[in-house]
Amino acid sequence: MTFSPLALAERVVRAANREHPADAVLRQELKSRGRLAPGEASRVSAAVFAYYRWRSWLNEDRPVQQQIQRASELSARFSKEPLSFADKELMAGAVPTWVHQEIQISASWIRALQREPVLWLRARPGQGSALAKQLPGSSSFDSGPLADILRYNGQIDLFRTKEFHGGEFELQDLSSQAVGLACAPQAGQTWWDACAGEGGKTLHLSDLMQNKGLIWASDRAVWRLKLLKRRAARAGVFNYRTIEWNGGTHLPTKTRFDGVLVDAPCSGTGTWQRNPHARWTASLSDLHELSNIQKQLLLNVAQSVKPGGKLIYAVCTLARSETLDVVKEFERACPDFQRAQFRNPLAPQANPEPQIYLWPQQFESNGMFIAAWRRR
Repeated sequence: MTFSPLALAERVVRAANREHPADAVLRQELKSRGRLAPGEASRVSAAVFAYYRWRSWLNEDRPVQQQIQRASELSARFSKEPLSFADKELMAGAVPTWVHQEIQISASWIRALQREPVLWLRARPGQGSALAKQLPGSSSFDSGPLADILRYNGQIDLFRTKEFHGGEFELQDLSSQAVGLACAPQAGQTWWDACAGEGGKTLHLSDLMQNKGLIWASDRAVWRLKLLKRRAARAGVFNYRTIEWNGGTHLPTKTRFDGVLVDAPCSGTGTWQRNPHARWTASLSDLHELSNIQKQLLLNVAQSVKPGGKLIYAVCTLARSETLDVVKEFERACPDFQRAQFRNPLAPQANPEPQIYLWPQQFESNGMFIAAWRRR
């Protein structure tokens, strides 16, 4: 059967909905097809995500394949001639109207959302320069302590490289790496990654701790923790232990930690460049519900921070309900925590602050909010 990127993209678009996100449906469809020729999976992915980026510009009365084709044309035009789209036009159509109540809308942010996302890698400590030479299309984000962050513009399938299977790097967004750097854990300390998921930040914390000390990694989904273990084995990380935790008041351990990271579940508005389907499935009620969960998570873990220890709150969202409102509520409920100043890890020349926003237009990465406290 002749392979048709448009036909496969249509299958994804038709199957995707609130309960079945487009990126998950896409992964499943590509997996079911087996090994595709070089570039075919990328073409399908680009077509699907173009459809959701440019959805407001499409005629829904047209056949789906024609809409996808039109979206791909708009995407190509924006890539070559971004100024052919007026700011007002982009700001009116790229995000749902409720966003204006939660996020400070700017033309630069909207334009960032409409661009193709950058792929970022995290090399093992001190190996950034060597890895960049091994992977054509790689370049370092910066020098010094940021030299192990690589931007990847190549065409090869990174998951099939010997470097990946040898644990020499992780695919991790730049803003996600900034969270680990903001934590700044020290070798020999004890940390808790409370919402560890599949372990991206756990592995980063371990590297920063030189694989010394101990990291507790918890999540409500056991299957995610199994993936974490698989990733840790590939990376040679062993200073961790996993435990199931549903986020409730019954904590998984009585340990008091030098640092706790709460990378809380959120609406993901900061990921809308990489995951444009999420723009059209999130709602204001979702944000308010998630905000309550985030506040409760912080309150539940607070007593696990030892005196003088750090508490880091991170969410890949830019919505006020999930960022500043959560911070304000936590500080009202826990006066024994004081704000901790830290420098933006991606802009070391900036003045220290107790909380920062990372915007997609600043660093070509996901949007992220990070706040830090120390327990008195």
